[in-house]
Amino acid sequence: MRSWKHMAPASLLALSLLGGCKGCGQEDAASGTGEDDGRPSSIRAGVKVPLPDGWSALVAPDESFQAGPPGRPVLRVDLRRGEGEQLPSVETLVGRVREELKDFELSLDQEEETERYSLLRITLAPRLADGGVGQEAPGFFGARRVGNDLFLCASLPGASAEDVLRATEACREIQVQGALPE
Repeated sequence: MRSWKHMAPASLLALSLLGGCKGCGQEDAASGTGEDDGRPSSIRAGVKVPLPDGWSALVAPDESFQAGPPGRPVLRVDLRRGEGEQLPSVETLVGRVREELKDFELSLDQEEETERYSLLRITLAPRLADGGVGQEAPGFFGARRVGNDLFLCASLPGASAEDVLRATEACREIQVQGALPE
């Protein structure tokens, strides 16, 4: 069983990489009903995050979009309006992850970059005081540019390897309704 104490730095990394998103989920945010009707969920009117079957979504108190299997969010998405030109490269993501997770052993499992997104899947394990390494856990960080907006994605602590793969795909496919095909 994973210890929240050992995973807290990963959560802090997600927050430091993603930052708060004041105003990005206010009046037009998804209702957070948690019902899955087969349609993509919406962060804000016109923004669609395609979710795997059975996943539900909500807008968290910090105004981030969170999704995952019922009762267990595993994906966090923050919207940065007007910051699409600031899409970080995979190299930048790797640098931030290595800097923020200095106390973890890291394995870079997948790096994917296009002009529209950067995705990084990792495996991390806490370094123990006795020189050993704790239990491994999967994770992912990504950024997706849609028009002028930037969507920052991360897996949340407790996500399984399958959850991380599904979250990565959801981030890759974020779209804005009415936007031109990419």
